Amino acid sequence: MLTYIAITIGLLLAMNIGGSGAAATMGPAYGSGAIAGKKTALFLVAIGVFLGAAAGSGEVVKTIGKGIVHGDILTIEVVIVILSAATLTLFFANYIGIPLSTSEVAVGAIAGAGIAFRSLYLDRLILIVFFWIAIPAAAFLLGYLLEKLKSLIDRSWPGASKAAQRWKKQLILLLIITGFMEAVSAGMNNAANAVGPLIGAGILEERTGIWLGGSFLAFGAVILGGKVIETNGKKITRLSLIQGSTVSFIGASLVILASLWGFPVPLTQITTSAILGVGTAEKGARLFQKNIIIRILKVWIVSPVMALVISYSLILIVLKPNPYILAVIISVFISTVGCISLYRSIRKERDTFYDQGGGV
Repeated sequence: MLTYIAITIGLLLAMNIGGSGAAATMGPAYGSGAIAGKKTALFLVAIGVFLGAAAGSGEVVKTIGKGIVHGDILTIEVVIVILSAATLTLFFANYIGIPLSTSEVAVGAIAGAGIAFRSLYLDRLILIVFFWIAIPAAAFLLGYLLEKLKSLIDRSWPGASKAAQRWKKQLILLLIITGFMEAVSAGMNNAANAVGPLIGAGILEERTGIWLGGSFLAFGAVILGGKVIETNGKKITRLSLIQGSTVSFIGASLVILASLWGFPVPLTQITTSAILGVGTAEKGARLFQKNIIIRILKVWIVSPVMALVISYSLILIVLKPNPYILAVIISVFISTVGCISLYRSIRKERDTFYDQGGGV
């Protein structure tokens, strides 16, 4: 019975990953108008992620399954807790339409279990976190530099832009191809986040788990990815066909390399960082003033910690009951909520004071 529960939660997680992460891969193509229909873009994502999962997710599966915590702690009960923590966090992100890093959530949930059982490969976790920072930074830098190079070419050869217009059909095709490549890279990297713990615990055989994970990743992209593709494609910055191709190529290349090395990386951070790099080169730092970017950055920071805390708390409540630790967790939660509420009250009171002419 527990085996079926674990598999069900894992496949639900795969659907949420498809909606949150994989759907963002076709954001540039959709946002630039290369693909007019949202459903068309999502169906292309579905095909790409399935192919990527089936063909190239093996190394990341090994990392997620047995590379972060000792394999002997991955009982069915622990796997259920890990997958539940990750699923709850991703469902919240999908609900508000934020392109959340599924790798951060999955790794955070696994790390929470490792901390609870004092069975964590800390050096491996630190290396993964380093890649979480370095690869999006590289994506931002590449996006910035390539956009600056494009601007330099436009200034040096004024006819370049007009020439590009004659190649519009070819540019549309290029953008769709690079977006599809990025969807393939999503399948390679993200399917493991859902089925890696199941495979690591021996609940599913590797090939069966990968095919199931890829299938449900694709299904989730189609039915849950609408808000995320809208956010990544149109609410951060508008992209031309060349800019969209640049973003997708950067994202696909970096994620495929990371997948071949076996590192679960934040796909949506990489894509969004490339978009920000292009937008910053074109419009300057004022792009960062947009509320949607601030919201994304907040969720990126909170998501792995939230998944870790949920996973750790569930283990201490359900599997290793410890009233003292539970009391600490509840106290931290109450104090955090209280501090946020107090901050909002003070800020509201101060704004009211100034609105009424106080302090002038």
